[in-house]
Parts: sequence; C-alpha cells; structure tokens
Amino acid sequence: MNKDLIVPVILCGGSGTRLWPISRQSFPKQFLPLSTDNEKTLLQNTFERVKDIKGICDPILVCNEEHRFIVAEQMREINTKPNSILLEPFGRNTAPAIALSALIALEKGENPVLIVLSSDHEVKDKEKFIETVKDGIIFAKKDKLITFGIVPTHAETGFGYIKADKHLSEGNSIAYEIAEFTEKPNIEKAEKFILDDRYTWNSGMFIFRAKEIIKEIEKLSPEILEFCRKSLNNSKYDLDFRRLNKETFSKCPNVSIDVAVMEKTNKGLVIPLDAGWSDIGSWQAVWETSNKDQSENVIKGKVILNDSKKCLIRSEHRLVVGLGLNNLVVVETNDALLIAEMSKTQKVKDTVQTLKEKKLPESYQHRTIYRPWGFYNSVVEEPRWQVKQIFVKPGEQLSLQMHHHRSEHWIVVKGTAKVEINHNESILAENQSIYIPLGTKHRLTNPGKIPLIIIEVQSGSYVGEDDIIRFEDNYGRTDEI
Repeated sequence: MNKDLIVPVILCGGSGTRLWPISRQSFPKQFLPLSTDNEKTLLQNTFERVKDIKGICDPILVCNEEHRFIVAEQMREINTKPNSILLEPFGRNTAPAIALSALIALEKGENPVLIVLSSDHEVKDKEKFIETVKDGIIFAKKDKLITFGIVPTHAETGFGYIKADKHLSEGNSIAYEIAEFTEKPNIEKAEKFILDDRYTWNSGMFIFRAKEIIKEIEKLSPEILEFCRKSLNNSKYDLDFRRLNKETFSKCPNVSIDVAVMEKTNKGLVIPLDAGWSDIGSWQAVWETSNKDQSENVIKGKVILNDSKKCLIRSEHRLVVGLGLNNLVVVETNDALLIAEMSKTQKVKDTVQTLKEKKLPESYQHRTIYRPWGFYNSVVEEPRWQVKQIFVKPGEQLSLQMHHHRSEHWIVVKGTAKVEINHNESILAENQSIYIPLGTKHRLTNPGKIPLIIIEVQSGSYVGEDDIIRFEDNYGRTDEI
C-alpha cells in the first residue's frame, strides 16, 4: 500500500431496532437487501459504490464479534477480500473505530487516504456521490479533514446539522470551513435551518489521510489513541479477523469522531452532498427511497393489493392481501407482524425496547440464525422439544460437539450428509435419518457439491442454544455458542 492508495473504512455497527421486524440485533439492516435497484445488501452496496474509484483498495471493516461471519460472507459474495475485519468486543462509537482503522492502514502503507463510510446508508445517484467523494480526496491530500453535509430536503429533527463558513477552492472543487456543529435540533430550529443554505445534515461520512487523523486525535483526544494502540498491540488474529483485547478496549472513551475531533480541529471542512442520500432510518425512509408502482405502493414478496395507495407492504413468507389501505406499513416475517401508520414508523425502535423489557426473543433475534457454515430456521419451539431446518453450504462442517440435556434426530431432505458420532462415520442420502444420543460427541458435514438440508428434532430437559460443548471447530468457536 502506498500514499496514493485509498482505503475504504466501513463501520458495520448497528442495533437493528429501527426496521424491526426484518432488522434485529442478530441481523441488523446493513446486512439486508433493502434497495429496489438490486438484490445486494446495504453493506455490499456501500463498497460497490466506491470500488471503481482510481486507487481504491480492499476495505477495512469494523464490526462486533456477533456479526463477523455475516460480514465475511457478504464480502465473499461480492468477490472482495477485506484488508482487515476488525472485531470490537463492544461498541465504543466512531472515534475509536476510526482511530483503529487509521492505525491498521498505517501498518501497511505510507499514508493512504481513508474514506469512512457507514454500512447502512442508501445513495441513489452514484455518479454524483463519486464526484463529491473525488472532491473530498483532493482536499484530504492537502491534509484537511473532510466531512460530507447532506443537502436537506425537509426540516429534520433526527439528524445533527453542520453550519458552513467561507469556502475554499481547489480547481473546480469547493469545500467550506466549518462554523459549528449542532446536535439534533427541535422542530423550530430545524425549520430555521432549512431556510439557510449554510446548513446541511451531518452524514457521518469522512475523508482524510491516515496520519492526519491520527495526529489530530493525538492532539485533541489523546486518551482514545492511547487505548486504541494498546488494544491493537494486544490483539489476536482469528482466521480472517483481528480480535481486539477486550480488557484494554473497555477503557477506551465512548465518543464520536465529531465530538473527539471535528468540533475542535481547525482543519475540518464540509462538502455538500446532494446525491439522493438516506440513512434508511425508518420504514417511511425505505418507502421514500424505493421504486413505487402507479399507486405509489412499494411491494415485496407475496403481496396482492386492491384500491390501496402510498403503502409499503413486505411479506417474507405468507401471502399478504390488502384492501382499501392508505399510508400503511405492513411487514410480515415468520414470527412477527408489524402494522403501522407510515408517519409513526419512527417509533418502531421504542416498541422494540418494550419487547426487550418483556424479554421476548423476537426483540433481538430471528427464527433464521446465520452461522459460518450456513444457517438454521427454528420451525417449532416448545420447552422440552423443538424442530429446526438446518442448511449447510457445500464443503462446510459444523463443530464437533456434545449436549448435556438433549438428544437429536436428523433427517436428510436434500443433499448428502456425513455424520460422525463418537468417532463412527455414516453417509446419509435423502430420506435417511440418524439418532444422536444425549452426551455423545457428534459432527455434521456436507461433503457434496449442493446444499445439504436436514430436519433436526431435539428433545430433552433443556433445548437452549447454550447447551453445547465444542471440541473442534473450523471457525475458532470452541469457546462460544
């Protein structure tokens, strides 16, 4: 890597509450295909959006440990091998994530330009976006710290605002000095800001040289840099991932890059961005950014509408029929159903908090749970038994494991299964089955070239996912679920 190369830094955090029930903590919105223009996920589109810029290289991704295999798999699907996948044991906001990414970039090069992007944004006008990013790169190479201000379309209270001051020019490229940052305003302030073209929404996207942002963090928020360096020095490589030291990272301040640096530095510039940007912060935002039919409806899945307009109806499994609907959001999954007035969808995250307080599993996880070897669907759940559909990718293998409280029956419905029980191996074809007694060491492998699907019936005194002891694992998970 050299100083002329450009490193995308993609921040993949997120709690998965605002687009419930599709998005949840176990599988938040950045890993979902929400665009009506293509079937790629928001994360995949984030990198695809910048990959053709001259000098761009493979990205640095920052995510939490729970999502590491999802991130790796989604990058593999678009034929991208990340520069690094950095695992945070817990979120510490954007300043530590950016500091860590800059330190990693400097390990491999002189002084590359970093493009810091959120993994869950949508941009409609890719060409205009790239043009603005290139303007930012020009100023970043002059050792400026660039942020992008979204040209506002309405008085929004959910975003922070950036007030621009006098402008600077580099050829045809223009950036503005930053007069001030304003946190999310009340509606009266937001209505005033929308009438003043000096104000833009704070996008949370940045461009700067790695050494320059490190220098400013060291000067303005040195404690962040201290603990980030220590966390990296004590980090461990785990397959394709770099795992931060948990104890050291816990001491790192939890603060945004705006508060830590951008509000204090004299090197900050803002460049207005008008490219159809959205943070997809609600189902209403999904509706606004999606392609619509003649009645302004957005439909996905098995949906039939009659005499309905300005609705978003999404079905993941069952047939959904709507008659005489107006301004409604209906989202169906295999374990939950959301029905909301379009203008009320900002309150979905409050509902998720209520679900968490009631300790309902639907608040944080899907019935479909993704693993590095594939995924499983929970079909039926009862206190002493449950049924799952297990999907194993060709050539993949589950861990060698044992359960203290349950036995299992496996029935092959598609593909070929290799089953190991207490060191004895069996090959099962479609419509064959096998019994795994309680307390036995066992492992499932797909030796074939097509997906393996089995039905698993569990029974015992306890069938929770934490009743699992791993002895061997291809993915380094011998100490976790």
